[in-house]
Amino acid sequence: MKFFLDTASLEEIAEAASWGALAGVTTNPTLYARIGGKLADFEDHIKKICQLVKGPVSAEVTASDTEGMVAQGRDLAKLANNVVVKVPMTLEGLAATRSLADEGIEVNMTLVFTVPQAILAARAGARYVSPFVGRFDDISEDGLDHLASIVAALNNYDMRDEGPNGQQVEVIAASIRNPNHVTQAALIGADIATVPFDILKKCAKHPLTTNGLAAFEADWEKVKQQ
Repeated sequence: MKFFLDTASLEEIAEAASWGALAGVTTNPTLYARIGGKLADFEDHIKKICQLVKGPVSAEVTASDTEGMVAQGRDLAKLANNVVVKVPMTLEGLAATRSLADEGIEVNMTLVFTVPQAILAARAGARYVSPFVGRFDDISEDGLDHLASIVAALNNYDMRDEGPNGQQVEVIAASIRNPNHVTQAALIGADIATVPFDILKKCAKHPLTTNGLAAFEADWEKVKQQ
């Protein structure tokens, strides 16, 4: 499973990239607003992210109509070779995805919650499908069960892009709230987990690792004193 970072913070992306395990980045309007982003700076900000990360960088359209999504998607795709256009799961979004995919522009279909939505996204030509996990948990449903159903359903068929790229659709486990979500997403078979910076840091930590390192350091001090 690959790790994407779910953020718009250049500082977080730079640090995570230095760890050597970062495969991509996902952003959205909320994440950009959270760092105090301004509309006039948005395109330059996406370009800066794309310079920090060699892998896919998802930048989301804000239009709600098909024509607007396609126009925005084309503009976003011109910013860098590794931009992926993020499109919401709506009827208009499906039509926009088909148009963009036919032009060779990769799409990440977001706000996916059900198996039918995921299949529609794949058939429309989405390169990535992003089922949300944590938001199900917020309404007392098991988001991991829904993720497992989507992965199983897509695995039942040859979910190939009908566009010119002919690439296998990849499932991005999104709305990840804790390291256990990451563990379960990996066991379920999700291709990617896109996680907030603090969760990615927690994935590298365990109390036994900390305790073991402390013991090693204490023993080495004994060796140095002999």
